[in-house]
Amino acid sequence: MKAYLRSARIAPKKANVIAQMVRGLAVPEALESLEHTHKKGARMILALLKSAVANASHNAKQRMEELVIRSIVVNQAQGYRRGVSMARGRMRPMRKFLSHIEIVLGVQDAEGEGGRSPKSPRKPTKPKSEKTSEKTSRNAKSAVQKSRSQKKTDVSSDSSASSASSVSS
Repeated sequence: MKAYLRSARIAPKKANVIAQMVRGLAVPEALESLEHTHKKGARMILALLKSAVANASHNAKQRMEELVIRSIVVNQAQGYRRGVSMARGRMRPMRKFLSHIEIVLGVQDAEGEGGRSPKSPRKPTKPKSEKTSEKTSRNAKSAVQKSRSQKKTDVSSDSSASSASSVSS
């Protein structure tokens, strides 16, 4: 249950804004929101969504109310090279990008959940307690202090050895 729109004359960034708006929605909700969005990309994605619904109802005998937008992908196609006039007869290059848009529809879950599916929950991270962070900082400070004290003792032992040799001479 797919539909493709190849080489659509809209920039991928602009089409992706509209695609993000309807990604994961049930088809009737997506149709409603696209009809009330006043953007060129919304009109293109609306026509593509209607085509995908027609494919699903004709080929797979699915009802529109049971369908959900599983994925909608906007990719960059080739770019037209144009130019904008500048001063002294020069031209500044300009690229006008095209887009490839793909919609994949699926059937809602058995529970009949409509709308966006919740994202997979992340594993809960253990909050660092202040005590553990204090302990690690104390350990780091003590390690630095030990290394400094060892350097001081090394320097003092070297100076005492050199002073002892100068006294004996």
